Amino acid sequence: MPELLTGKTALILGVANRWSIAYAIAQAYRREGAELILTYQGERQQKTVEELGGELGAARVLSCDVSQDEEIAALVRTLEGTTLHSVVHCIAFANKDDLSRPFLETSRAGFALAHDVSAYSLVAVARAAAPLMAGGGSVLTLSYLGAQRVVQNYNVMGVAKAALESSVRYLAADLGPSRIRVNAISAGPIKTASARGIKDFSKVLEGVAATAPLRRQTDPAEVADTAVFLASDLGRGVTGNVIYVDAGFQIMGLSA
Repeated sequence: MPELLTGKTALILGVANRWSIAYAIAQAYRREGAELILTYQGERQQKTVEELGGELGAARVLSCDVSQDEEIAALVRTLEGTTLHSVVHCIAFANKDDLSRPFLETSRAGFALAHDVSAYSLVAVARAAAPLMAGGGSVLTLSYLGAQRVVQNYNVMGVAKAALESSVRYLAADLGPSRIRVNAISAGPIKTASARGIKDFSKVLEGVAATAPLRRQTDPAEVADTAVFLASDLGRGVTGNVIYVDAGFQIMGLSA
């Protein structure tokens, strides 16, 4: 079976640890022959991501804080002369206090922070990376059902993810003439380090597994395989979409 991403270079932002969806995507991309470039945010993450990059055979591991325009610009300068075929944006953040209290009580600063890191960063990264994608390619981000429906304790992050999904559509329209496709994967809840910051997350996992048509939780590997499809030539006609990989949970209404 041919490797679907042979000859392609992928920039993956957001690999934090072995349990992150970004790590699963990086594994799948490498399996399919892609050359990987990983980023980390700050010295605190540097050692971990460099170790993971070594295990994955990444070509480069570079610093980039997506909340800082100058760091995004520095990343692009470092990559000058490199042709990117895929950019994977797996970054989101909100203050824990703004996740744990009702959305009505979200602070102005917390609202701005969640949207800056979780949504605007996709716009900033796509704009900066586009000149390196001269032959076209794929930009991918991660969303969640909380962008479309009220999910208890997801609060301001759900609103930020809604902005992210809308950004996907507008970016797809802007970048389409350059043959750059922009999509999101809305993954089912997965036990990642960041998910542990959501109150009663274990109950969400149990509820989804009991209600989803496939009667199970989402496997990070199946999210990663969908990411491979979108980055490969098999996904060449798909742009501006949010693809659900959640064992079918999003189709369900009230259950008995």
